[in-house]
Amino acid sequence: MKRVVSTDEAPAAVGAYSQATTNGDVMFTAGQIPLTPDGDLLDDAPIAEQTELALDNLLAILAEEGADASDVLKTTVFLADIDDFEEMNETYATYFEEEPPARSAVQAGALPKGVGVEIEAVVALE
Repeated sequence: MKRVVSTDEAPAAVGAYSQATTNGDVMFTAGQIPLTPDGDLLDDAPIAEQTELALDNLLAILAEEGADASDVLKTTVFLADIDDFEEMNETYATYFEEEPPARSAVQAGALPKGVGVEIEAVVALE
């Protein structure tokens, strides 16, 4: 049975989607962008800072279900410019130092609110 996951520690969903959904075994997160829970958008910040905030938002959602970075099975990273990959990857790697998840990273035509990065995850729950 599907259940919606929501936390005030990450930006609220602003459309017809949930921060995450789960069936109790696996959780799927919505893409997280560099938007603070208070609504401040870091669209002009360096990609490393944008990546950090997107991942902090992602981890806040995971924490709502008692999960953390070690439970992430796969991420998808959407970049506005694939040339930002190395800078994004340096920051990303600090969040997944041991046994990193599978990952896809692609350049998207455009990202919500003009940001440089959006990250979603598939997470194993116990």
